[in-house]
Amino acid sequence: MTTPAAAADYQSDISGLICAFRFAGGGPAAEIASPAVADLLARAAEAGAGDGGDDGAFLWLHLNLSQAGCVRWLQAHLNLPETFIGMLGADAHSTRIEQHEGTLVAVFNDVIFDFDRTPAQVSTLWACAHRKLLVTLRRKPLRSLDRLREHVRRGEPFGSPAELLTHLMRDQADLMIEIVRKASVDVDAIEDHFLAARGGPGRLDLAATRRVLVRLQRTLAPEPGSVFRLLARPPAWLRPRDVQELRESTEEFSVVLGDMAGLVERIKLLQEEMAARLDEQNNRTLFTLTLVTVLALPINIMAGLFGMNVGGIPLSDDHHGFWIICLLVAAFTGFVAWLAFRRRRMG
Repeated sequence: MTTPAAAADYQSDISGLICAFRFAGGGPAAEIASPAVADLLARAAEAGAGDGGDDGAFLWLHLNLSQAGCVRWLQAHLNLPETFIGMLGADAHSTRIEQHEGTLVAVFNDVIFDFDRTPAQVSTLWACAHRKLLVTLRRKPLRSLDRLREHVRRGEPFGSPAELLTHLMRDQADLMIEIVRKASVDVDAIEDHFLAARGGPGRLDLAATRRVLVRLQRTLAPEPGSVFRLLARPPAWLRPRDVQELRESTEEFSVVLGDMAGLVERIKLLQEEMAARLDEQNNRTLFTLTLVTVLALPINIMAGLFGMNVGGIPLSDDHHGFWIICLLVAAFTGFVAWLAFRRRRMG
């Protein structure tokens, strides 16, 4: 069973500590209260053995980077690489996981927890893992990270910090699958309406969905180069099982990205088909307006000529002049209409 943490307001803590877990013996994690974390880290530093033993135990510390004293607390209680400390707070344009000084340093872009319709807002998660420690930091609540925390609290066992990172990557891949699945359902509905020749705001919805998918594909996808370099030269403390799981999670990401790219291409083709149909409708409307203008041209010419009220107007003294002019206008209008429709059929 997971040991409950003592009552403590993590969010108001000066360190920004949100939660802390201790894993040992391959069993469920024990949640640690905020005041006990600093003492545990101090005893581990004095023992000089990570967390004080070689039984495979390790810690997971999850912190809120928006707290002003978070970075100072990290520098005071943990020996983290300067590279990792330097990248904290900087926005990442893509997800990557690298090795620095024998430590795994990861930057994940994740979807903010409270999105309503489209997951357009993303935020950054920073992670640093060693043999006995995993540190994660974020500014806003993230969906994949909250999923991982729920898995830990339900008692799912983890054998190493790298296994937690791999699980986080798989949760992120699962989240992307959900996004692609929901977007596919929306695209299916829009496509059905389009093929049934029913109107609706399909073009605007498609544009919004495509914009969100392209942004997520660009920001959530891990950089292949960083992952391949890590798999080629993993840290010495990384177990072969962890390397294999990292490789499998990377392959899962590749599959999800392929599905997302396919959906984006499908949306693009549907947008082009909608644009072609709209152009066809505009062409028909323009032809109708042009035809009406052409058909009205003879009578307008006749009205202009005979309305000048000058001398010498033909048929002005003929009792049948009006009907003669009407026949001439009708004949000329019919000829113009025949000529217009003939050119349209030939075109």
